[in-house]
Amino acid sequence: MRHLLLSLFLLTSTLACAQTAQGPTLDEKIGQMLMVGFRGTVATSDSSIARYIRDYHLGSVIFFDFDVELKKADRNVASPNQLKALVDSLQSFAKIPLLVAIDQEGGRVNRLKTTYGFPASVSAQYLGRINNTDSTRFYADRTARTLKSVGINVNFAPVVDVNSNPDNPVIGKLERSYSADPEIVATHARIVTAVHKEHGIVTTFKHFPGHGSAWNDSHVGMADVTTTWADSELIPYRRAIEANELDAIMTAHIFNANFDKDHPGTLSKHVLTGMLRGDLGFEGVIYSDDMQMKAVADFYGLEQAIELGINAGIDILTFGNNTHQYEPDIAERAFKTIKRLVETGRISESRIDESYQRIMKLKRSYGVIDATR
Repeated sequence: MRHLLLSLFLLTSTLACAQTAQGPTLDEKIGQMLMVGFRGTVATSDSSIARYIRDYHLGSVIFFDFDVELKKADRNVASPNQLKALVDSLQSFAKIPLLVAIDQEGGRVNRLKTTYGFPASVSAQYLGRINNTDSTRFYADRTARTLKSVGINVNFAPVVDVNSNPDNPVIGKLERSYSADPEIVATHARIVTAVHKEHGIVTTFKHFPGHGSAWNDSHVGMADVTTTWADSELIPYRRAIEANELDAIMTAHIFNANFDKDHPGTLSKHVLTGMLRGDLGFEGVIYSDDMQMKAVADFYGLEQAIELGINAGIDILTFGNNTHQYEPDIAERAFKTIKRLVETGRISESRIDESYQRIMKLKRSYGVIDATR
């Protein structure tokens, strides 16, 4: 009898080890590379976002308060209690816990407004002008605590674009940059990152390699910085990477012919793999800026943009689904596109695995998933 029990134990252990050794499927790896926005202040088990999380293994979601196409402020945010319940619902559908993101920069780019019952915030420009590190720490702590309280674990902030063109319609005019001095930008951005990390919130320096000098908005067209971009715009990234403080970066859809004569930064292997990973030594997660913004969507089809982006070095493709037109099936289309590109050899499975490993490392580092997973 003892021998029989021992044999059964060994067989069970062997099967368990075999299942563990199989590891994640290709579908699970691909799903982790997708961040998707959706409509709704609640998510039931039969909602489309629940189905996409379950069926396509989505690794991330992103929240907005205002729906651009509908021109209504009832997208995902109504109150602190409602938002916490929404996050909890979404997490309950996920086999691998989600990265839940929001753009909570403060000032004009502020999804968690006082009208919904959240604390007041200030702009990066305000903090850069007073240049008081205690003030930056205070507001960063307020923001991080707020995010933590509702279950959001990724803040798409701070903006580290240098305010070299104050008339830039999407950076300078919106007071999103700390300063025209890259060292001031670096100082305050690093404080924001450190404080968020204390509360278990991922921050994301953006927009690499620098959007501050552009004269136009990449939401509505291609932003060309060929004659305006300066190497000093990399200083905030250099400072944080050298200090091993930076875990995530978001790309810019800017075009610079000195870097790549054919593709904007988000889709450029030279910019992401060459400059960011090679020259600067960044080893963390690279998020794309919204792939539905016109600087990408108007010049590339979905398949071409995904192929170029992943092969360039993007780890998580962002589909905010909140630009000019809502696409209810974007998660499914993006997932199936990536899988087809892998199956046809246009993206290697090893490239998918690289991103998957970085994403899982980030999730472990911030306690999103268990450290042993």
